[in-house]
Amino acid sequence: MVTGKTARGRIDASISREAPAGEAARLLAALRDLAPEFTARSKEIEEGRRVPSDIADKLRHLGLFRTMMPRSLGGLELNAAEVAPMIETMAAADSSIGWMTMIYITSAIFTTRAPRAVLERIFLQDPDAILAGSGAPAGQAEKINGSYRVSGRWPFVSGCQNAQWIGGHFVICKDGQPVMSEQGPQSRFFVLPADRWQIEDTWRASGLTGTGSHHVALENVEVPEQDVFDLFQGKSSVPGPLETAIFPFSASFHAAVAVGIAAGATAELAAVAGSGRRQLFAATDIKDSPIVQHEFGRLNAVLRAARALTQTQAEDQWRRALEGTLDNKADLAEGLQGSAWVHAACTEVVSGCYTLGGSSSIMNTSPLQRRLRDIHAARQHFFAQERLYGAAGKNALGFPPVDPISGQ
Repeated sequence: MVTGKTARGRIDASISREAPAGEAARLLAALRDLAPEFTARSKEIEEGRRVPSDIADKLRHLGLFRTMMPRSLGGLELNAAEVAPMIETMAAADSSIGWMTMIYITSAIFTTRAPRAVLERIFLQDPDAILAGSGAPAGQAEKINGSYRVSGRWPFVSGCQNAQWIGGHFVICKDGQPVMSEQGPQSRFFVLPADRWQIEDTWRASGLTGTGSHHVALENVEVPEQDVFDLFQGKSSVPGPLETAIFPFSASFHAAVAVGIAAGATAELAAVAGSGRRQLFAATDIKDSPIVQHEFGRLNAVLRAARALTQTQAEDQWRRALEGTLDNKADLAEGLQGSAWVHAACTEVVSGCYTLGGSSSIMNTSPLQRRLRDIHAARQHFFAQERLYGAAGKNALGFPPVDPISGQ
């Protein structure tokens, strides 16, 4: 429990960790105002396989991607429970924009494990800098004269085309072979300006098509040893709530994307029903059908439950972060458990809306078929996997908690 000592690694109880009054409400209202414009551009985003740069610029200049960063680095220092509804709002407007919002916010959070000099190089120069990256250890690096010589090809780098900085994960090698520890191959993360990377046009996917999650590559690029960091076990370079575990927030923010996709699907079904559409040989319009009314009511209850769990989880995680007790074992297992359930529930909501929409839902012009593809794509991510229920189940049965990512 935090005692209020003024030292790195602890939160002074006399120091407010709240953002300026009304900051979160102002930003959320601005995002809701932009949502109809973004929804109207979903076809453009889908066909372009990326979020257009003008949309990314609007959002970054609002401060959306630095919401969780400390004020000392130009951030808004909002809490996780305030940020989750913002991610949901963007995902409800357009799935790919919601996904990118989540990626950019969490990428910034992850950089708090980088050396302070790296953080200042990024954020003091431009507090609105966009970061993207890949957690896959797809690079290899040899240590030479105080630097790492890095080469690799990293997949699924969502939003890389709009990023000013891109991060990667490499395995440390010696004479071409991984350097081993008791936990396995040693690895480190790093961040470089986006213009140092080669972006390969590889993103052609069935869902979340507009996220531009291309491969990026480097060949024999020198990264100073003092600039690399350990994302999993490294210490934070900023004081405050982000000194504790950060992966649980990512689980909740993935869940917020799923809730937003499902909310978008319910809004789109309501619009279809409100248009006076009647299915072939039906006695009533869709909106007047008792069967549709019953099922739509049930699906909305499922959505409300998913939203409530996501919000409660984010609130609990932030409370524990303020206490200094949030961890990457029991708390991450619980976060992943919640995210897996939310994704399954939201998949049920989207699938139900797609079915209620009738035969028109199958057309490429239907937003409902896009939402169906998007929720299934989101559900494939590590942070949505139902196989991770096991870690939470073991904890509930009294086994010693372990990190669900490393297994340690």
